[in-house]
Order: sequence, then C-alpha cells, then structure tokens
Amino acid sequence: MFQIKKSLFLLAIVPFFMQTALAENNLLQTGKVKDLKGIVMQENLNSRQIALVKIAAFTANGDLDKLALAINEGFDAQISIAEMKDLMTQLYAYCGFPKSLNALGVLDKEIKKRREKGLKMEVGTENKIINQKIDSLKIGTETQTQLTGGKVDLSHLSADVDYYLKAHLFGDIFSSNQFSWAEREIITVAALSAMSGVEPQKNAHINVAKKNGVSDNQIKEIEQIIQQQAMMSKDEFAKISPFGVGEPNTAFAKYFSGKSYLNPISTAQVKMFNVVFEPACRNNWHIHHAQKGGGQILIATAGRGYYQEWGKEAIEMKAGDVVNIPAGVKHWHGAAKDSWFAHIAVEVEGEGTSNEWLEPVSNQDYGKLK
Repeated sequence: MFQIKKSLFLLAIVPFFMQTALAENNLLQTGKVKDLKGIVMQENLNSRQIALVKIAAFTANGDLDKLALAINEGFDAQISIAEMKDLMTQLYAYCGFPKSLNALGVLDKEIKKRREKGLKMEVGTENKIINQKIDSLKIGTETQTQLTGGKVDLSHLSADVDYYLKAHLFGDIFSSNQFSWAEREIITVAALSAMSGVEPQKNAHINVAKKNGVSDNQIKEIEQIIQQQAMMSKDEFAKISPFGVGEPNTAFAKYFSGKSYLNPISTAQVKMFNVVFEPACRNNWHIHHAQKGGGQILIATAGRGYYQEWGKEAIEMKAGDVVNIPAGVKHWHGAAKDSWFAHIAVEVEGEGTSNEWLEPVSNQDYGKLK
C-alpha cells in the first residue's frame, strides 16, 4: 500500500517539477530572469525602472529641478508615494542625509501640486520600520550574505560601519518590501553612476546587481540614461560658452560626425573661429597643408573634448587648454561622449595653405575614450 501511495505521489509531483522547469526555460528564452526573491526581471529596463533610475540619479546629484520632472514621470509609471519615499530613504545611506532630505522635500511639493490639479497618484503603504519589531542585525546579515553571494565582514575597517551596514542598511531598509532586491540594486547603481569619486562602490554594486537578475543590457541602459540626463541643452551650454554657440556649421557638415556650430570671431588679420561640438560630435581626420608656415592653434573655451594626432594617444581638452598643430600633421578634434565642447580655431598664416579632409574617426576608436 505504501508503495502505491509513493508511486501516486511521484506521478503527481513529477509533472509539477517538469512544468516548473519548462517555465524557467521559457523565462531564459524570452530574456527574463528571476532575482533571489523570485521577482521576474526583464532583459531591458521598463518604464517603471527608467523612472526609478532618474529619480535615484537626481536625488544623488542634487539636481532638484530635474528630480521634480522625474518624480512626475514616476507617478505616471504607477510608482507609489510610499515607494518614492522608500527610495529616497535608501539613498541617504549612499549620498547623505542632506540630499535625501532635499529629495523628500521636492517629493512633498510635487505631491501637493498633483493633488491640487487632481492628478492620480498611487499612495502605497509606507514601511515605517519604527513600528516593526525585527532583529535588524540578524535579518541584515542574512540579506547581505544572499545579495553578495558570501559573508561580508568590514569590521577591520570599522566595527561600527560593519554594524550599520548589516543592521540598518541591509536590515531596516532592505527588509522593506517596497522593492525587489534587483530594483534596489538598480536604484543604487543609478545613484552611484550619477556621483563622482565612487567608482569602486559603483563597480561592486554592479556585480551585486548582476547576481540578483539585473542584466548587462540594463546596466548599459542605466549608464546611458545618466549620460543623457547629465548633458546640457544647447541653450544651457550657450550660457557658459564665452562666444556663445553660433550657427549650424552646414558648410563643413559633411566632414563632421554629429552636429557642430560655427561663430566667426575675427576674419581680418588673424582668422579666428569659435567652433562648438555637440556631445560625441567630432570632425574627420584632416591635415592643414602649407608650403611655408601654416597650421592651426586650438584654444578650448568650454566643455570637454579631445585632440588626437595620428599614431598618438588622444589628449583631453578643457577650458584654457591650448594645442599647437603644425602644418602637415594628420589629426582630429571634437567633443567627449557626454559633454558639449567649444574651442577657438586660430588659422596660422602661411604660404600655399590648404586643408585635406580624410576619413571619419571610427566609432571603435572613439568609443575607447572616456
């Protein structure tokens, strides 16, 4: 009789495991994975996660005007008030109380504005850890171990910091069920990507994010969103560029990858032109020829860009940097991927001068630059 019951049990349970295995296989084939809490993650960021990235980034870098816009984008993506508060609370551990409190203040103002306009918002339920009786250190230690894939002991750096990380960050904050662990890591990576001087921590969290179901593609999307949001508009750049932006450089557009602008400063005696490059814009390799004299001088005036001679490493250029280009040298110059760039191009007088425009700078070579 026992054998019969055992056989019936196996007949019942095996199809269940087969269905589970097939379901997991389908998740892999469709580009979806699960984090350690069993939350299904997509290969690409969805609208909710894109909004979380922006809110986290502007909380971390302190851009409150853009944060207000991101908050409203988040409400439109059905992120609740409770979730936004939880996100901003989490980030005080990464960017400090001042920025966290500033963000919560902006959130409060945007909530009031939307209520006055009758705009819909999901309220959600706040975590309110103070009302909960949990063993923060125990839960936090377990959470940290699962997140990172192994025990972490930072007591040799500071016993207090090790305790705060376990009991408070991974215990009190991460025990909230507002976000999956994968989304918490998306938030953290976005915040650290928007800050400077935190590369080791950012890279560590990227690794933790990947262990919890965040894809390489999602990490790339986070970085792209941060870069795009950090870029100035044309009008914003015009305010910091000493000679403005100028008019579209249509006459030489075929020799540029991307959009550039030209503003003649002097066309008599010494010819000088203010050239402005949009982010990632650069001119083709080219040579200034001359039988005698000639060449060019570049004086960077705003933003960040590069100058490179054939066969040499690229030189980063910022406001105040000067490059002397002798006649006959093959070179290119242009903006960094994440910044506008302006320089004055001074034409050095010479005899028998001419310009030879050559091939574009390859995306592969340009992509190696920071």
